[in-house]
Amino acid sequence: MLQRMSGVFIGALFGTIFVVANAHDPLNPAVGIALRVLAVLTFAGLLALALRAGRHGRPAEADAEGPQADWFRGKFAFVVGAEVVLLIGGNLALRAAGAPQETAVAWIALIVGLHFVALMAVWKRRSIAVPGVALTALGLIGLGMAATSAVAWVPFVSGVLSGVALLGGCAYAIAHTYRATVRS
Repeated sequence: MLQRMSGVFIGALFGTIFVVANAHDPLNPAVGIALRVLAVLTFAGLLALALRAGRHGRPAEADAEGPQADWFRGKFAFVVGAEVVLLIGGNLALRAAGAPQETAVAWIALIVGLHFVALMAVWKRRSIAVPGVALTALGLIGLGMAATSAVAWVPFVSGVLSGVALLGGCAYAIAHTYRATVRS
């Protein structure tokens, strides 16, 4: 359970970072601040719920989708290595092509989403498909928007909404684990 929860915490942390880093113009400043505060409070709440679940002991159903001996080696390392290469290489290529700077967050959302889709197959966890597909779609939408007059909204669509998708997926995973610990 600890390995699974560490993955959920990483996702929630990055979801929070996506929101905090991208909740800015053209959003109303008050809306941007509210979104940032809400993201941080959500992360804190998820952390508290996960710690409470951990105190209840090992859940009976936590690994209902299939046990994993070691989540962070082998194929996982390959997926993360490919992700890093694509993130850096893609952003350098976008810059060299003269793409607006807003495309960086769309590219990040796209690659992170694809990384979740790949990890779904590696970890055999269908639950990460939803945020994976959501981030992939939001990244593609942002890349498309970058070529339009709506380019200023790319950080909101590909950044803030991606962060919300990550936080929502992590909230689902933590709530599911918490319910399983309370039942056992």
